[in-house]
Amino acid sequence: MTPAPGPRVRLRDWRRDDRDALWRMQSDPQVMEFLMPVPDRAASDAVADRIERHLAAHGFGLWVVDVPGVTDFAGYAGLVHVPYEAPFTPAVEIGWRFLRAHWGQGYATEAARQCLAFGFEALGLDAIVAITVPANRRSRAVMERLGMTRVAGGDFDLPPIPEGHPLRRQVLYRISRSRHAGD
Repeated sequence: MTPAPGPRVRLRDWRRDDRDALWRMQSDPQVMEFLMPVPDRAASDAVADRIERHLAAHGFGLWVVDVPGVTDFAGYAGLVHVPYEAPFTPAVEIGWRFLRAHWGQGYATEAARQCLAFGFEALGLDAIVAITVPANRRSRAVMERLGMTRVAGGDFDLPPIPEGHPLRRQVLYRISRSRHAGD
């Protein structure tokens, strides 16, 4: 099952040929500026394998963002179970990543809105979180456009990232079902 399509973008399941675009995206240093690097094609394919396993196991995950008439792979967006222990877990996280050619066009916000609606309406979640490094102003702006708020005192060190690494410190954003519904 995938979220309902938006006015310009639709979220779809992965196809085998999406792996080439995924590798192009993950090998772009600007796309990966605030993310841990993916060193080679094999590691990129392993990311695709994890994405597909999560989708199969949970019925939701990271979907390919298709922009009809523009591209069948602009990037991905979706919801995932947070796979590590942190003060806010267990939780479901919203995330996105786009090819640079598709930045600044509102696709991330539109796709993320579809994901939030799916999470609250189809999955019945009470809250959804998002994380990023403090310097990632583009992602933080999307979070804020979605109505997410930064959790006071919620900054934390991301367990999978080694101590001392500049990407280890993260900010935590959250939105509740009632805030999303406008209550």
